[in-house]
Amino acid sequence: MAQQPALPFLPDPAEVGRLYDRYTDLGSATLGESLHFGYWDTPDSTVPLAEATDRLTDLMTDRLAIGHGARVLDLGCGTGAPGTRIARRTGAQVTGISVSGRQVERANALAASLGVADRARFEHADAMDLPFAEASFDAVIALESIIHMPDRAHVLEQVARVLRPGGRLVLTDFFERAPIPDSGRAAVDRYLREFLMTMIQAEDYPPMLRSAGFRFEELTDISEPTLRRTFVELSARIGGSADALSEAHGAELVEQFDPHDMIDVAEFGHLLVVATRNGK
Repeated sequence: MAQQPALPFLPDPAEVGRLYDRYTDLGSATLGESLHFGYWDTPDSTVPLAEATDRLTDLMTDRLAIGHGARVLDLGCGTGAPGTRIARRTGAQVTGISVSGRQVERANALAASLGVADRARFEHADAMDLPFAEASFDAVIALESIIHMPDRAHVLEQVARVLRPGGRLVLTDFFERAPIPDSGRAAVDRYLREFLMTMIQAEDYPPMLRSAGFRFEELTDISEPTLRRTFVELSARIGGSADALSEAHGAELVEQFDPHDMIDVAEFGHLLVVATRNGK
């Protein structure tokens, strides 16, 4: 099957946008400006979470194989930290999109504050219906955003349309590494439900990519260097400042954000996918 949601629902883009409008500030207060998982080279690494999230951005950016002036689409841009980092690090022209108006506002403000507003711009748009012409981009990056989209296969078709032949797509996704036991199922279901996400089977990606017009390049399980440590860091941050966070963002939202129950669900996985658009 090309789409295997873990729950009997599919995320609605408008609802996802409203969710991120609500918790963008809380996410920044806990994860930092890069609203995605960190990457630690070794289990005993002392790298702080903010640097670890930059490392994951860099790991994915390196796989884009881009240089100065390349046109990059950041599919699900968050508050702009990855996109502005890509622009500063590579000299690329980055266009980021999000279904959250609050995130787009924050992302453009960040680009202006960093002096890269001429090379990194962000707009409100839906990946299910990309408002760009064919072959508009040299590369597309999607950092933990396809998890929120109701039809992965359709999104890949949209990406293939706006990506030039030979251009590269790099994304991360959630997948089931092994059957999730009863002891972890409730935590996974809650995590996916609360944040309007689905997960997939890793073996579904190669045929989906081929069907959309891509040549499959890489499928790597990056769960070990990313998931558990990020969940531990977030749980500690939330637990250590719960009162202040609740006062600033609301107790209900803080409770929703708590990832503690996900720390030891080893069957919940994080997947890195790389593909190249067919043609020359």
